[in-house]
Amino acid sequence: MKRVVVTGIGALTPIGNTIPTFKTNLFNGVSGAGLITKYDATHFKTRFACEIKDLNIADHLDRREARRMDPFTQYAMIVADEAMQDAGIDIEKINLDKAGVIWGSGIGGFETIESEVSAAALSQSETPRYNPFLIPKLIADIAPGYISIKYGFRGINYATVSACASSSHAIINASDYIRMGRADIIIAGGSEAAVTKAGMGGFSSMKALSTRNDDPQRASRPFDKDRDGFVLGEGAGALILEELEHAKARGAKIYGEIVGVGMTADAHHITAPHPEGLGARNVMKVALEDAKLNIDEVDYVNVHGTSTPLGDIAETKAIKKVFGDKAHGLNISSTKSMTGHLLGAAGSIEALACIFAIQDNVVPPTINHQTFDPEIDEKLNLTLNEAQERKVDIAISNTFGFGGHNATVVVSRYKD
Repeated sequence: MKRVVVTGIGALTPIGNTIPTFKTNLFNGVSGAGLITKYDATHFKTRFACEIKDLNIADHLDRREARRMDPFTQYAMIVADEAMQDAGIDIEKINLDKAGVIWGSGIGGFETIESEVSAAALSQSETPRYNPFLIPKLIADIAPGYISIKYGFRGINYATVSACASSSHAIINASDYIRMGRADIIIAGGSEAAVTKAGMGGFSSMKALSTRNDDPQRASRPFDKDRDGFVLGEGAGALILEELEHAKARGAKIYGEIVGVGMTADAHHITAPHPEGLGARNVMKVALEDAKLNIDEVDYVNVHGTSTPLGDIAETKAIKKVFGDKAHGLNISSTKSMTGHLLGAAGSIEALACIFAIQDNVVPPTINHQTFDPEIDEKLNLTLNEAQERKVDIAISNTFGFGGHNATVVVSRYKD
């Protein structure tokens, strides 16, 4: 079985539009939440989100080309470019038939769907007119298509769609193909741009969102007794995954190694997690078995931790069932307390957080915690409110999606 390493990374998040800024703000506990600026949210039940800030698309993409893309594809192109530059890949010197793209998005072109359908509904014509780019702008697989066209990658190319687990599944699938020898390099990650009227309204009607409009920066509060729902975010993350010997042959820098992966289903409910965290427990066990690791070798768990009443409890129960007495020695944190919930892009962004923890031996915090929840074990080290220094050799990232989809990625410090 071949080994898979990370040789390039890119990020576009509510707390930083590049890897250096994102990393700094993540360790410093900066909240990305604020009142919505994309539209007038005055009459919405939830009027805040974690938006991308100070992004000029024209700095990254040709204006004409950008107009043919939904924001989720624009975000994908931006982070893929940062990751490719970071990896230092010379496309003239690699086998493009064994270079691919696997990209996750829970929804795809949400803004395009909303604007085009609304325009058609308001049209006075008996035959409403649609933008000729409607379909290629909205379909979720268009992002990896665009990325492959830009770099000439002719290998594996498709999209993963599994709600909030989408980009973790992209990383898992990419890792498996490389391990099997079917690819040398794959750009894996995810993007989402769902801070729209329909996106906010839909999640709000499910009572999934926080309504802390008077204090949005502290609204995402995983594990806190007074949490009242998640904060919707937007953005993208990219990882260049590469077969180890291929990376070494071209002298690539290596951030870490993907040593184990897991995928399971709750088989319980379309939106609610299993109350005892059954699927979450199983996926962590599968991933650790795949990595051939003992539970005492894990240092850090970046949890799904959305700040929902049911989800946070179920996940901590799952961690205790997997790690037993060792659970109290782990560092656990939810970086969604800062970035908000990026839906299909969450797994890629949180895999980056695991890489940062390994590279810097610092665990990013769970911010905004004020009151302990009696249903969550107080002895768990939830890395509350401030980053903690710790030697991190093994980190795992959990992501769970509506539909009961569970994914776990195990990242290790690279050892030759």
